Amino acid sequence: MKCDWCESENVSQVSKTVYWELPDGTRAIEIGETPGIKCSSCGMEYQTEGVIEEIEEQLLLIDTTKLHKQITYKDLMAQPRLLKRNYFKFD
Repeated sequence: MKCDWCESENVSQVSKTVYWELPDGTRAIEIGETPGIKCSSCGMEYQTEGVIEEIEEQLLLIDTTKLHKQITYKDLMAQPRLLKRNYFKFD
């Protein structure tokens, strides 16, 4: 695995707290224990595109009005979906 920013191989997987704006823009939530990458060479800490897409899709498909200000990544991904999948994603 390489760092997306500096391409160093000196990276490790971490779990971090991130803050995410809801798709409707009404508020942001804190998502704890979110999988991420930390690069020891350049110091960047970030989520992979796959994790970002998972969070964004889940937030589009669940009833976000029922979410509290804080939730873990695991609990967010376990929320019941209103739709089975994102029908607007064509790739």
